[in-house]
Order: sequence, then C-alpha cells, then structure tokens
Amino acid sequence: MTTKEDLEKAEGAEEAESLEASVRAASREEDEVLDKVAPEEAYGAEVESAPLQFGYQRFVYAAYMAGAMAVAFLVAKIGHVSWYRLGQWKPDFGEPKDEIVYSVAGLIGVLVAVHYWRKPSARQYTTEVAEELSKVTWPTRKEVWNSTTVVILTTLFATVFFALMDQFWKFVTDKIYSF
Repeated sequence: MTTKEDLEKAEGAEEAESLEASVRAASREEDEVLDKVAPEEAYGAEVESAPLQFGYQRFVYAAYMAGAMAVAFLVAKIGHVSWYRLGQWKPDFGEPKDEIVYSVAGLIGVLVAVHYWRKPSARQYTTEVAEELSKVTWPTRKEVWNSTTVVILTTLFATVFFALMDQFWKFVTDKIYSF
C-alpha cells in the first residue's frame, strides 16, 4: 500500500531526474557548439595561438632534436676516449682536439636525426606517441603537491612504526633468550 506522500515523493524524484537529464543534454550540446567555433569566438577573448601553432607536432620536432643532441653527446664522449687511448698507443696523435671531436659528433647526431626523420615508420611512430601524449590530462601543481605530501607522510609513519615494532620485538626476544 502506498500513501499519498509516497506517490508525491515518487513524482518529485521522476521530475528531478528528467530535469537533470535535460540539463546534461543542454550542457553536451553547448560543449559541442563551443568545440566547433574558434576559441576566440567561443570564450569572447583573444587566445594566444603561438605556443600551440604546431600542436603536438612540436613535440615530435623536439624529440628529434633531443635525439640528435643525445647521439652527439655519446659520440663526443666515445670519440674523446678513443682519441685519448689512440694517443697513448701512438703518441703522434697527441691530446684529443675538442673542436674536431665535437664537430664530428654534432654532424653524426644531425645525420642520425635526419635518417630517422626520413624513415616513414619512425616518423609515424613518434607522431603517434606525441599525439597520444597530447591527450593525457596531466595533474595540476596542487595535485602533485598533495600527492607528494601524502607519500612523504606515509613513508615517515611507516618508518617510525616499523622502527618501534623492531625495538619492541628486540625487547621481547631479549627477555625470552635471557632465561
């Protein structure tokens, strides 16, 4: 048996659900419209587009640049050590000449980057990785700070807890073995 109050509550809940559903639909429609128009028109303010000019492609360029620099660094270190060892074996070579080693290393780094840039499978892979990384929602500074604080406090608590437990069990085992 239902009373008049129960019927009124049920009708009120249905109205609230339908109102909530219509608000969600309107919000979705508004988001779709805002996504279709330019950012300046959607939000009524000028948006600087210079940093996003290349989109996620700028990360691909940066990755190839970083790769070239890493290769150049490694080749320079290997070249320096090799020249030094060669100079010990054949004293005619003398000490390593940095201007030659660094120039050759830089050239090799650039050539490796260009080689992989011209390789379609490598370029497609780096483009796909950059595209996926651009979809990631990175945590805010506050979220990182809060998470770091929680980790540090939990670590300190665990350290103190296990140190106390260690001392407690040391005390107990010393009492047992002292009989």
